[in-house]
Amino acid sequence: MANGKYTGDDIQVLEGLEPVRKRPGMYIGGVGSAGLHHLVWEIVDNSVDEAMNGHATDILVTLHKDGQSVTVTDNGRGVPVDMNQKLKKPALEIVYTVLHAGGKFEQGNYKTSGGLHGVGASVVNALSSKLVVNVKRDGFEWQMEFKVGKPVSKLQKLGATKAHGTSVFFKPDPTIFPKIEFSADTIRERLEIASFLHRGLKVRFNDEHAGQKYEFLHAEGIVDYTRTLTQKSQKKPVHEAPFVINKDGETRIEAAFLWTESTDESLRSFVNGIPTGSGGTHENGLRAGVAKAVRNYVDTHNLMPRGVNITAEDIREGMLGVLSVFIAEPQFQGQTKDRLNNPELQSTVDSAVRPALEQWLNSNRSVAEQIVARIILSARAREASRAASASVSRKTATSGRLTLPGKLSDCLSNNRESTELFIVEGDSAGGSAKQGRDRNTQAILPLRGKVLNTEGMTLAKVLENKELADLVTALGCGIGSNFDLTRMRYQRVVLLADADSDGHHITTLLLTFIYRHLPDLMKNGRVFVAVPPLYRIDLGKETFWAGDDADRDRLLKEKQKGNTKAEITRFKGLGEMMPKVLWDTTLNPKTRRMLKVGIADALETDRIFGELMGKDASARFHFIMDRADEAADLDV
Repeated sequence: MANGKYTGDDIQVLEGLEPVRKRPGMYIGGVGSAGLHHLVWEIVDNSVDEAMNGHATDILVTLHKDGQSVTVTDNGRGVPVDMNQKLKKPALEIVYTVLHAGGKFEQGNYKTSGGLHGVGASVVNALSSKLVVNVKRDGFEWQMEFKVGKPVSKLQKLGATKAHGTSVFFKPDPTIFPKIEFSADTIRERLEIASFLHRGLKVRFNDEHAGQKYEFLHAEGIVDYTRTLTQKSQKKPVHEAPFVINKDGETRIEAAFLWTESTDESLRSFVNGIPTGSGGTHENGLRAGVAKAVRNYVDTHNLMPRGVNITAEDIREGMLGVLSVFIAEPQFQGQTKDRLNNPELQSTVDSAVRPALEQWLNSNRSVAEQIVARIILSARAREASRAASASVSRKTATSGRLTLPGKLSDCLSNNRESTELFIVEGDSAGGSAKQGRDRNTQAILPLRGKVLNTEGMTLAKVLENKELADLVTALGCGIGSNFDLTRMRYQRVVLLADADSDGHHITTLLLTFIYRHLPDLMKNGRVFVAVPPLYRIDLGKETFWAGDDADRDRLLKEKQKGNTKAEITRFKGLGEMMPKVLWDTTLNPKTRRMLKVGIADALETDRIFGELMGKDASARFHFIMDRADEAADLDV
């Protein structure tokens, strides 16, 4: 359309599985690690659906020696292999080659299911360089092979068998995924979770790549899961035995949770075995039911001290547990099934949890008193934090620039969508950044030395630190109960420190502060880490920049030709860089490298911050010793 013409010939029709290969992110969320592993979840979920509906008791997942291919096997009914009279093709071929084809649209086949869109198997097939399906049913074994979503063999009858079930081998297409190395830890954790959510289901994992085998079978289901999460998170529980609810019916509701001394709420939710990381109506219902039950108990027994007002957030602070619901027709937000949208689930879960929790509290008075005391403590801490955060000056639309930190070099643009704040290590680096930046869109806030380690600190204590208080002021979004993302003065926050061990430490301290006290910045994708170069490499008239030793060695191997002598300069810090160099390598949006900070697993992230930044030095010692062999060169 370079000539401006737009005709009927410009209209493209994507047939079969072409839409999946053209826009994989629409179906699996992206082509990074999460999208790659989503392929495994889609096939495993099909096997779990068989188990959920009483047709399978055993699931085996094999990560093959190449680390790039997976086989999922179950002892369910097996995918139908008979001829579909409408399409004149075997049913198996239709399931793996046609979008929105499956047996889960009619309730007679599956009472509950995680995959109701009928796209899972076909999407995996479309994004695999090779996929082979073996089916055992009706006394015979059948096989069919596909490449990039297209059949390369007809459905073949291999021979007689008394067994039943489905086995799917697939290898992701390297032309779709930039990296196709599966993580055994990620797969193992997901499979164990499946065994927690489905009592009596045996789930096995054969990691041929590492030569390890695992078997999961949990008799108490999510109660075992809650205990495991408590142990892994190293959060001290307020009471030992968790609250448990198991409600059968048209909607099956299972929940188990307890209160800990942590300041965070850690709730893992699932719908038909599918993790809903972004929550949804079932989580809203649980939270509402818990808040009502606790308030009713407190009011009935007149337990609230004078002058203390508790909020729903106070009640949920420190809660850790699992919510699992099973429904006939889940409505997910998108194919990745990350959030449940069924509006009726909120009231259903609320009305189930509230009376059950209220009865449990009244039947366990000593435990209930411990929980209430924990909630009152949370309310008082919140009030103290609110008072502290309210004292921090913030820029608003009417306050002008006079309230901003004096060392902040603000940008000129009033269009917040294009602006970014660089948190820079030291005045020297700050000076270079100020001179090299784009003054219209880039603000610079230099830090003095290493910031405070805020792990385990109260907000009131944190805000006594001038460096962090200045940072909060510069951001403008407030903190604690006063936090409001819409008031944030910049679109992005970029952490810019030296590319050495001290710089990494400062970055970690800042990430700890943001994760603990401004987590919504991370959750909304507003936090980035700049990757400045550690080396400058001059080869003849060409100049290259390397972020670390491995990057330097790679560039030398790729770019050095013949007898060309390489001149290598190692930067001691950002302050050594001329403003133009800093702009070209680190500040210029067209040439810089930046890492976006997100939270893939809230509970695991919480555990790691607690271990590495907390007061318990033994946890850090064990972490370092376990990974000592990974440290080749130390920057000391």
